[in-house]
Amino acid sequence: MSVEYKDDQEDWLTVCLKYLLFVFNFLFWVGGAAVLGVGVWTLVEKSDYLSLLASSTFAVSAYILILAGSLVVVTGFLGCCAVIREQRSCLSTYFFCLLFIFLIELVAGVLAYVYYQKLSEELKQHLNQTMTENYAQPGKEAITLAVDRLQQDFKCCGSNNSHDWVASVYISSKQAENRVVPDSCCKTITPVCGRRDHPSNIYKVEGGCITKLEQFLADHLLVIGAVGIGVACLQLAGAALTACFIYLLYKEEEEDFGTM
Repeated sequence: MSVEYKDDQEDWLTVCLKYLLFVFNFLFWVGGAAVLGVGVWTLVEKSDYLSLLASSTFAVSAYILILAGSLVVVTGFLGCCAVIREQRSCLSTYFFCLLFIFLIELVAGVLAYVYYQKLSEELKQHLNQTMTENYAQPGKEAITLAVDRLQQDFKCCGSNNSHDWVASVYISSKQAENRVVPDSCCKTITPVCGRRDHPSNIYKVEGGCITKLEQFLADHLLVIGAVGIGVACLQLAGAALTACFIYLLYKEEEEDFGTM
């Protein structure tokens, strides 16, 4: 193989890698937007429910995704500039940024998966206690709003069933005004509608809120985990392409130096 043919082959590889990295950067931006979107969607969609969870792992996973998605936007721009200028220092910085973001997204994905495994047990242990002890209590306005929204959104009453409210601090107080369940248990909310617990008036036979909230959160956790790990794998491919591109540029610089 002649030296000239070998040089042409390496030039062709460099050009191919350059365009592949441009394509990757586009996919990288799309993936970053997806990561950022999922993080924001997770917090906005169920921000009210966070106060009902004993652990902050769910929220932490979403915040990590938002951080990673924001970094992707900046890093993608850096990557384009580095590829265009073909500077090994910029490409090396880009390479290490990819690895750093990969680790961040991998952590978010793993946290989501781990929390998914213990979600059911946490809800069973804490949700009923949170609802019965903190609903409509001074300083617990966030929990009260969360419970009201939970029962209306998922058409449920109580943690396991409407009978759970019998042990509630709120129902036992004068503040309840003879209600047997909060008004948010009613199919059509009217003042003091919670005094009547007939199935035609409240969500009595539809099941408790634990099962429905668990399914809702589990679906979100699966999305967080899938997006985090999926984009992380995409970044590994990008890091490999970048490393190859840096190597080819290094060889070209060595050859140019040798001919001087």
